[in-house]
Amino acid sequence: MASPVLHVKDSYYFEVPKSLWPRSYDSLEQVPESMQYLLKNHPDATIEQFNYDLSGKILIPQPLGTLKNLYQVESGFCVSKYMLVELIVAFVVAGAFIWLAKRGKESNRPVGRRFNLLESFVGYVRDEIVRPAIGGKEADRFVPFLLTAFFFILGGNLIGMIPGLGTVTSAIEVTSVLALFVFGIGLTAGIQHFGPGGYLMNFVPDVDLPIILLPLKLLIFLIEILGMFIKHGVLAMRLFGNMVAGHMVLAGILGTAVSVAGTGWWGTATFFSVLGATALSLLEILVAFIQAYVFTMLSALFIGMSIHKH
Repeated sequence: MASPVLHVKDSYYFEVPKSLWPRSYDSLEQVPESMQYLLKNHPDATIEQFNYDLSGKILIPQPLGTLKNLYQVESGFCVSKYMLVELIVAFVVAGAFIWLAKRGKESNRPVGRRFNLLESFVGYVRDEIVRPAIGGKEADRFVPFLLTAFFFILGGNLIGMIPGLGTVTSAIEVTSVLALFVFGIGLTAGIQHFGPGGYLMNFVPDVDLPIILLPLKLLIFLIEILGMFIKHGVLAMRLFGNMVAGHMVLAGILGTAVSVAGTGWWGTATFFSVLGATALSLLEILVAFIQAYVFTMLSALFIGMSIHKH
């Protein structure tokens, strides 16, 4: 896991310190059948090298599929680390707000720090992001989805700060699905509001032009349609790029100490690497909140554009 790319790449194992999950097979014949695929790609590997490489890696069982290696699927459906981390985030978010809803029904006033904290987040997202961005009475229809997106992204960003897990929002597949949901909701809401024809006509500029310039309207219409796809694609890429960049820089800073190991500069490099990584980790916490806010704000704006004449 020294590679900065693998630091943010999805995998089919969880990693812990080697001393906590050692491998001590005496021969390659003792390797379990479920791990034999790891030997196929390295037929010349020694048992010592195999034990060293696999120590600290908790492999995820794959009853429904077969792996080619620790990062690629050969066949079937395989469960990756990010899939399990996403489930953890989903359960935490669901549990927190089910508790908040039950607590709100039991009392007509906010009680407790956790209740006040969660309620303030909900109120801020609803009153400062969703309603101003979408506007009108229809804004509240989209509050549940945008609240879910905000807290799922925030949880996915923050959980990556826990060693051994991973930032699920640094996977383009995750951010693309989130953006696809935003696109689908905006498209559905727009068609419901204007009808299929009216929704398409909303992309046509409402300006009077001479007949000779009517092709210009068609050109603008095509550009607007293309722009709708591009802006949702950028929505996915923005979140993905920001989360990957932060962790790549963090891996690079920590890698400085490793690169000078065994030299007289190791102590100095380690001190400044740890100091820099700590400062960057604090910045990453701030970035986690900012990116959740930005994604939710842009999603609300895109949905609002779908249901309003422009």
